[in-house]
Amino acid sequence: MTESVAPTDTVAAVVAQWRGIHPHLDTGPMEIIGRINRCAALLQQAEDAPLRRAGLTRPEFDLLGALRRTGHELTPGELARETFSSGAAVTKRLRQLQDRGLVERRADTRDRRVAHLRLTDAGRGLVDRILPDQLAFERTVLAGLTGERHGELAGRLAELLGQLEGRIGG
Repeated sequence: MTESVAPTDTVAAVVAQWRGIHPHLDTGPMEIIGRINRCAALLQQAEDAPLRRAGLTRPEFDLLGALRRTGHELTPGELARETFSSGAAVTKRLRQLQDRGLVERRADTRDRRVAHLRLTDAGRGLVDRILPDQLAFERTVLAGLTGERHGELAGRLAELLGQLEGRIGG
């Protein structure tokens, strides 16, 4: 039987302050969402280091990664859906990636307004070089979780994400 220990993270301090002001309010949602948001912010800061060394931002790497993992050309609209980005943001990032020689644009033969995008050899090579470092970093971050807890957390987060995508929209 495991003993329950009161959390001592930054969110616990915020929740304690709110409970002091409004003891009648249920702060349970804040304890979960606050921790998810704080974890995301800390992970984002740390995981951008390998990308910065390669001269990429996280959103740029997400675009390159979408082109690599799908294995075929995508339109800017498809890339926006794959990366949960706006069309304008994708267009701006694609321009930068094209200027660096990482992405190629090909006009559609039937409709010149439609563009098809693919990785160049340099883009593919960059993604393939960065991905192992990124996965190694993520393994290090999760090293404190046992295999059982890792699976449990992944399952719970998948459940939450599925509910949110169904309710709020994907």
